[in-house]
Amino acid sequence: MTFSNVALSLHTSPKQTIYMQLTRAADYAVRVLIHLASQPAHTRASRAGLAEAAECPEQFLSKVLQSLTRAGLVVSHRGNTGGFELSASRQDVTLLDVVEAIEGPVRLNLCLTSEEACARHGVCPAHPVWAEAQRAMLDVLRKCTIHDLAHPAEKHSGNGNGSGGSLPRG
Repeated sequence: MTFSNVALSLHTSPKQTIYMQLTRAADYAVRVLIHLASQPAHTRASRAGLAEAAECPEQFLSKVLQSLTRAGLVVSHRGNTGGFELSASRQDVTLLDVVEAIEGPVRLNLCLTSEEACARHGVCPAHPVWAEAQRAMLDVLRKCTIHDLAHPAEKHSGNGNGSGGSLPRG
C-alpha cells in the first residue's frame, strides 16, 4: 500500500511483512546525482549514460531527470553536445534535497504534517516518538551531501568540503 505525496511508503513483500522505504524514483535520483558529482565540473552525461550508471530503465529515468531539472539540481542541455550536468549552484545538494525534489516533503506519519491532520495529535502517546524519529531522519538526510557520497576519500582525509555528514555503513 502506498500513499501519494509521501516519500516514505509502506510496502508489503511476498511474506506480507510491512516495511518503509524510499520510492525507486528517489533512489535512482540519488544514484544519478552521485554519478554526476563524481565527474569533472561541467561534464555532461547522456540520458542513456546516466541510465547505465544508475542501473535504471532509461524511460523511467526520463521522469526522474525532469523532476531533478525542475528542482534546479541538474541542468539539461539540448543538441549534439547536450546532456545533463550537476547544477553549478548546487554543489552542496543534500540527500534531503534530492528526495524532496522527487517526492515532496518527507513525513513518517500524516500527523507530522500539521496539528489539524490528526484528531489525536494532542492526546496520542506515539506522537512525540514519531516527531523525534522525523527530526532524526531529516537531520541525517540534511547532513549527507551528494558531494560527500561521490568523493568519500576527500571526506575521510579531511579535504572534503565540510558541508555534510556521511551515512553509516551497514
